[in-house]
Amino acid sequence: MLYLYIDESGDLGFDFFAKNPSNYFTITVLTVQGVENNRRLINAVKKTLKRKLPKRQVEMKGAKDSIRVKEYFYKQVSDIPFDIYSVTLNKRRVYDSLTKQKDRVYNFITRTVLDEIPFENALLRIQVIIDKSKSKKEIVEFNDYIIRHIKGRIDPIVPLEIYHYTSHENFGLQAVDAFSWGIFRKYEKHDYEWFNIFKRKIRYDTIYLPEK
Repeated sequence: MLYLYIDESGDLGFDFFAKNPSNYFTITVLTVQGVENNRRLINAVKKTLKRKLPKRQVEMKGAKDSIRVKEYFYKQVSDIPFDIYSVTLNKRRVYDSLTKQKDRVYNFITRTVLDEIPFENALLRIQVIIDKSKSKKEIVEFNDYIIRHIKGRIDPIVPLEIYHYTSHENFGLQAVDAFSWGIFRKYEKHDYEWFNIFKRKIRYDTIYLPEK
């Protein structure tokens, strides 16, 4: 079983005059192979929640948790074989015509990340778990788009499933949220503190539409 957890950091707002959106938008995929390794990843999140966070806090959040909490979490997962793939969009260079088509931008950046993942190594089953932030119509469009893309790269006999969960429902999403936030902060604020701790797990990290 190959598990893919997908989350984003930043926002897809493009009104840089009247509002204050982020300059960048990051989509990150955490891949982990095998039921046992996935179980270890999930248990590490549970352990961090239980030992390092207030009881009223029901999930780990990259944007809220202290660096000490993140360091503790990483100690629990550092020896688990998982990989991180990420693409960060430079929003200020997006064509005006696309700023009104946020779903299209989101789907494209997600596919750009997935292009870097070696699906050819998945021999049994692929499970994609993504943070639930879309309408029913958008979920259908996303699933169709991603399924067509991935199925073109895997053996037809390998089952492919996509699930949309809220982050508090899924511990794997909380893990990828923490890493995605670290990558996003590197670009948005030039903050490398958390990024430098887990960077050896990163297999792909790039800017889409970099500054000229």
